[in-house]
Amino acid sequence: MPKTVRPPMDPIAANLESGGLNVDLIALRTALECLPDTAPVVVLIHGYRFHPGRPTQCPHRHILSCRPDIKDGREISWPIQLGLDGRQGLAIALGWPAGGTLWQAHTQAAKAGAALAAFADLFHEIAPSRRLNVVAHSFGTRVALTALIRAKPNRFSRMILLSGAETRSMARAAMASPAAQGVDVINVTSRENDLFDAAFEWLLHAGRHWSIGQGLGTSLSNWHDLWIDQRLNLIALAKSGFVLTPPKGRISHWSPYLRPGVFALYRALLQGDLAPAALPHAVPARRWSLLFSRRTGSSDHLGAAAQAVP
Repeated sequence: MPKTVRPPMDPIAANLESGGLNVDLIALRTALECLPDTAPVVVLIHGYRFHPGRPTQCPHRHILSCRPDIKDGREISWPIQLGLDGRQGLAIALGWPAGGTLWQAHTQAAKAGAALAAFADLFHEIAPSRRLNVVAHSFGTRVALTALIRAKPNRFSRMILLSGAETRSMARAAMASPAAQGVDVINVTSRENDLFDAAFEWLLHAGRHWSIGQGLGTSLSNWHDLWIDQRLNLIALAKSGFVLTPPKGRISHWSPYLRPGVFALYRALLQGDLAPAALPHAVPARRWSLLFSRRTGSSDHLGAAAQAVP
């Protein structure tokens, strides 16, 4: 009798409410029972402007859905691209109210982070042999790093932060927490995000703090800055089998998940096929160097260089 193949499953929705994250625990337990022991469980966290339940802003109908039906040119499915179909990995789609002003979203992100830390404890009770991974964009980075500060040890494994909207001082505090020991954080950034980094620094922090878009350097062994606009980085990634296309423009807050080739890299990191320590770490170009370059800054000839690598 032929073996039955389970169809792909939608992410487990986890929405921030007044009492914390609202999660269907029965669905979660069932999904975990069907998942191979080594398959990653990944919390996906959206950024600014999304709001669960709102028809045109719901993340569960957009990037956190397997079949996005909100069309705005950025509706790429994170679960599908990451291979989180319930068979080779499981997605938990964390929705939180990220609308309103920047200040309101900033506050709500911290609340969502506290709720994620509490959920991590509950998840540990359900599946003590598993640890959570995280992929987060923009203000979702604040959610992830707040959870890291507040969580107990051995709750998280890897965090991939995309165009993160958080300060370097807060990131260093998160990395100094007990829960951060043994956790690898990959900070994916690009000079394409300079305008958004500057707005975050000045509108929310009056220029007193720099964002993680400037990187943390190499002082922390488990924090990895990955500049996906840098020629040497793209060539090194191509040599490892991960060909990323160069920037098409000078300004983009969404490049770390819209750029062709990036999700194959993230899948390898989440599945353990690529060690974070093996990522390239070329020194970034100066801020604004891409915006004010005569062509496309450091991306000149990147595509040809990457394709030329055997």
